[in-house]
Amino acid sequence: MAATIINGKKVSNEIKEELKIKVDALKAKGITPGLAAVLIGEDPASATYVRSKAKACEKIGVYSEVIRRSADITAEELISIIEDLNGREEIDGILVQSPLPKHIDEQAMTLLIDPKKDVDGFHPFNVGMTLIGQPTFQSCTPYGIMELLRRYEIDPSGKEVVILGRSNIVGKPMGAMLVQKAKGANATVTTAHSRTKGFPEVCRRADILIAAIGQPEFVKGDWIKDAAVVIDVGINRVEDASKEKGYRLCGDVDFAECEKKASFITPVPGGVGPMTIAMLLTNTVKSAQRRLLL
Repeated sequence: MAATIINGKKVSNEIKEELKIKVDALKAKGITPGLAAVLIGEDPASATYVRSKAKACEKIGVYSEVIRRSADITAEELISIIEDLNGREEIDGILVQSPLPKHIDEQAMTLLIDPKKDVDGFHPFNVGMTLIGQPTFQSCTPYGIMELLRRYEIDPSGKEVVILGRSNIVGKPMGAMLVQKAKGANATVTTAHSRTKGFPEVCRRADILIAAIGQPEFVKGDWIKDAAVVIDVGINRVEDASKEKGYRLCGDVDFAECEKKASFITPVPGGVGPMTIAMLLTNTVKSAQRRLLL
């Protein structure tokens, strides 16, 4: 029997509708949530992503500001922009879009963002709070995966979860969230990566497999056990002459093979991807709600 498709686009739209109600309530009390994105250079993927964030903000009534600068910006100029946004009361969330030009220290810029406005969840303060299981801004992609599991009533408690990939924005925080002694977590977590031996054997242990390794269709059908839950974080372009654009998008999982064995599976596109922006908006609205309490 084919797997149930986890529809991230549908869930994302549901979250936005829920957030719009919260935004309207905040506005009634004189507060409009505000999100500022800093876009450096002309990277097409970054520009597309920032436009998507701005459109999503508009849809739910969040104020959106995009600050664009050329790739030859100095570190000092970018520092000045971040410090200005830190001090602006009407800005609840700040994100500096990656990648930055090579002459800019990305980690240093992340450290400059006020943790109370770090709606990407990348600041070490928020990463640390995630690790110890305290309320904070969580990294948006793993946060979105947790929300998908919750809304599809997939309980990780007591299950073996294998995460492919150890990045700072997906793999590591994903493991930290799933291992917590909390509802919707309590999983036994294994993180596999480029130095892991016997990838297929490790994957076959998983009740829930989360692939975030950046390799097109890397996970094959015989790598997963029957009725596993498969979450595909990857989004890759592969050449395809049959497509008008000359390429197609695919994940890190061979969807056609894995769908036949899995109980639940996310598609690419339309699975995890839409959830990242939904959770970014969620963090921004939470930040504005904190402002209301000050």
